[in-house]
Amino acid sequence: MSAAGLERASVRLAGRAVLDQANLSIEPGEVVGVVGPNGAGKTTLLRALLGLVPLAGGTASLGGRRVGLLKEAERAALAAYLPQERRIAWSLPVWRIAALGAVDRPSPAARQAALVALARVGMADLAERGVLEMSGGERARALLARLLATRAPLLVADEPVSGLDPDAQLLALELLREEAGAGRAVIVTLHDLTLAARACDRLVVLRAGQVVADGPPLEALRPEILRAAFSLDGSLQETPAGLVLAARRL
Repeated sequence: MSAAGLERASVRLAGRAVLDQANLSIEPGEVVGVVGPNGAGKTTLLRALLGLVPLAGGTASLGGRRVGLLKEAERAALAAYLPQERRIAWSLPVWRIAALGAVDRPSPAARQAALVALARVGMADLAERGVLEMSGGERARALLARLLATRAPLLVADEPVSGLDPDAQLLALELLREEAGAGRAVIVTLHDLTLAARACDRLVVLRAGQVVADGPPLEALRPEILRAAFSLDGSLQETPAGLVLAARRL
């Protein structure tokens, strides 16, 4: 059973088609990356998968069940979501922000899960600091810790490396790979194609709301897809450090 999926899913917003008959499946133990140019529909695809935007056609499922038939608590148990928006309204201690990912557990267990997650993202010594006293990158790591503190079998992260330094970007993606290695399913959106190719088992390429490629990075980002979806002339190159995109604008 797939952890989640879309079947011929379409979404219209303000009368405009932003997702067009998209198919997607995510299996436990894999990291799936969603890539595409700005406005391609990446965030909408994630939100459609989670039932956060209405479908104009097709179906979305979590844990083999149709999203539209799930109660909010059931959805929360099946999937955890890190949105692209990093806004935090109150300057709570950062451990309390991370503990929001473990609200299904008693307070002591939620706090412990938060502290473990904060240690994993390199913020163990900042657990008591007010989150609004932190830099944007520190807040991003705090919210990643909140995602890691959940027990949901599917982790959905929209631009999880946005605003992070290069070393923190690599750490974030390594942590998500660890979660997949532990049996969870992970889906992320990324703008950096080199990072996406290195971190993900599969890449789903969107262009104008349509899935134009879905496969291992070298297949999904072959030269003709780079040209059609990104207006780039180039290819992925193997290096000792991993895959690297070598391309120029058309």
